Amino acid sequence: MKGIILAGGTGSRLFPSTKAVSKQLLPIFDKPMVYYPLSVLMLAGIREVLLISTPQDIGQYQRLLDDGSQWGITLSYCIQEQPKGLAEAFILGEDFIGDDSVCLILGDNVFYGMGMSTLLERGRKSLNDNGGCIFAYPVSNPESFGIVEFNENGQAISLEEKPSKPKSNYAIPGLYFYDNTVCSISKNIKPSPRGELEITTVNSVYLEQGKLHVINLGRGMAWLDTGTPEGLLNASNFVEAVQNRQGLYIACLEEIAFNKGWITKEKLIESANAMINTEYGQYLLEMSKQ
Repeated sequence: MKGIILAGGTGSRLFPSTKAVSKQLLPIFDKPMVYYPLSVLMLAGIREVLLISTPQDIGQYQRLLDDGSQWGITLSYCIQEQPKGLAEAFILGEDFIGDDSVCLILGDNVFYGMGMSTLLERGRKSLNDNGGCIFAYPVSNPESFGIVEFNENGQAISLEEKPSKPKSNYAIPGLYFYDNTVCSISKNIKPSPRGELEITTVNSVYLEQGKLHVINLGRGMAWLDTGTPEGLLNASNFVEAVQNRQGLYIACLEEIAFNKGWITKEKLIESANAMINTEYGQYLLEMSKQ
């Protein structure tokens, strides 16, 4: 399975903070926002990742993340000239995806919770019997998100994109698993009235085919949208509270890579020494002693 991080857009809801820097490069507490979606792909066991961003921002991501070898993964980069919708990621990334299945995650979404790795594994395995897998998460403002409606048996029966009168309060977070047909589906859907290739339209195709699996994240998971100043602050406060209380880091890419056997202890210590004057570096150094 391949992974795609979509880190484009203008970040207009965060102006003026994002007038000169990509939203997904802003910090969430102690690390760049893009670390969080990348950590999810790594937890899912995905080692080949494509990052899609704007022409003016792509170089900043390359400077930050390099080729991914420091975490035992391979990172590639692709430019999205204009924000034409989430589903365009599969058109731009078609050659990268090749004959594989793919996981798309939005660059401004933060996921955290006990059993996250298990949920990701469920998402991957669900493609053995389905063409696509999405997640559902209860929210208090469903009109701001793509929404999934369930019947009395818990089966998904409809999808809507930011409805004025939502049929449910279950939002669809920015994490999606698809089989290889997602590329052809994305190339054949029509733009929405706002001129974008909507991910909800892609999901609707799978739903109509009876090939869409929906996993309810439930109350034990945290899903944070960081697209507004309030959301960014809430996410930073959340990460700070969890890390200080537990003494364990969220989205520590070196830790994930080391635990999976993708990098050696020597590589972990090298990364720690490069940041030895930070709490992050000290955390890596302590980890190498365990």
